[in-house]
Amino acid sequence: MSALSSFTSREALSERRLQDPSKPAPERKKRVIVTGGSGKLGRYMVREMVEHGWEVWNLDISPPAPEEAKVAKFVHVDLTDYGQVIAALSDMDSGYKGVDAVIHLAAIPSPSRAPNHVIFHTNIRQTYNILEAARVLNITNLAIASSETVFGIPFYPHIPERLPIREDAERPESSYSLAKLLGEKMGEQYTRWSPEAKIISIRLSNVMIPEQYLGFEDWQNDPWTRAWNGFCYIDARDCSQAFRLAIESDLKGAHVFNIANADNAFRVPTAELMKKVFPNTKWEPETDNPREGGISIKKAREMLGYDPKYDWQSEYERLTKK
Repeated sequence: MSALSSFTSREALSERRLQDPSKPAPERKKRVIVTGGSGKLGRYMVREMVEHGWEVWNLDISPPAPEEAKVAKFVHVDLTDYGQVIAALSDMDSGYKGVDAVIHLAAIPSPSRAPNHVIFHTNIRQTYNILEAARVLNITNLAIASSETVFGIPFYPHIPERLPIREDAERPESSYSLAKLLGEKMGEQYTRWSPEAKIISIRLSNVMIPEQYLGFEDWQNDPWTRAWNGFCYIDARDCSQAFRLAIESDLKGAHVFNIANADNAFRVPTAELMKKVFPNTKWEPETDNPREGGISIKKAREMLGYDPKYDWQSEYERLTKK
């Protein structure tokens, strides 16, 4: 008869229950922590990882919506408290011991949601706590949410010289975007300290969930409404795909990727929008798509295999036919 697992073994901690010792222990899935998994993007991220075979734990200060509660395990954690973070990434009684990867989404999600200093202190502290705890615990696979605001969004008064804008653009104009850029820079230094680590920063565009596509009709005759970010958006499901690909990639070191959808938020070609809104900005399309967005996703396509599946027009038609 095979020996019983230790009470503190990874297998036992994954699910503490009596098991038939004559049967082999079930194979443990790879375990990923998703911070902010209860949020707008987080709930799609959790589902993406679960659907691709990961064991997911949602670390958040807010519980998930009732319909999401059974998708992944929830742990109440204040991510501004380093003690709580390193404890949660280490082990959880009746839960787990050790994690394989971390997707860090949790943050005050945009400028003006709180006083400037509160946004900066909260977001940068959470990111530091995640990176430092991961270093101490030797967790080497991380993907962190950065933001398109690092480019200098909104594109006023500093109009970009060219579009689509690429990852080399850095011009934060708010405490929120400054914290996001510093998170990217921290990732660079942490991978210098730990050369075996991978820390990927995802500069995500304006996140949209399916029901929001009904509102896209409102600005079709007013390109200035969506000019602030190069007429772009990112579907929460495609964004989740990008994070999963980042975690599952064989890359090492620190990397930054833009993530947006392949098309703009209008029905007309981007060149036409550019003439109206950015007449002095060079339009240098990278694909044959006449409605290519103003944020370049070429690097993510080439290095991660990112391939956005959801476009707003198809989703709009699906919703309006219900």
